Amino acid sequence: MKGFGFRMSRALAIGGLLSAAATLSMAATAELACKLHYQAKGWSALIKVADGHGTVTCSDGTSKDVTIKLRSVGATIGRSQIDNGVGTFTHVVAIDDVLGTYAQSEVHAGVVKSGSAQVLTKGTASLVLAGAGEGIDLGVTVGELTIAVAK
Repeated sequence: MKGFGFRMSRALAIGGLLSAAATLSMAATAELACKLHYQAKGWSALIKVADGHGTVTCSDGTSKDVTIKLRSVGATIGRSQIDNGVGTFTHVVAIDDVLGTYAQSEVHAGVVKSGSAQVLTKGTASLVLAGAGEGIDLGVTVGELTIAVAK
């Protein structure tokens, strides 16, 4: 029984270390709340092209100035501008997770004042965009939206 106590103590110590390591690992992968504030303008005629810029800010205090490029194809025609757009990211662990190319599909219609809302995905990360602006546009498109660090 003498050896049993020593083995039990060692097992408890190792278990405690593993538990602490798991807790640190979970803390290191905690999700951030990140938002994108942006402006964009573009046109469409069978393809839709929009470019813009914005700032991503996260709950850990980090921020990045970014550029936005939308390229898609479909049955579409028009011209539009989004001012004061807002995007909310989910499943983000670090601010760099928001960078990259997101799959995009959209149904849009507007005359003079218009609005849009979209859900885009990139791996496990998602982006919900909402914006209001002006223009004349009508159509259905499928494509991609790329967010990159502004130069």
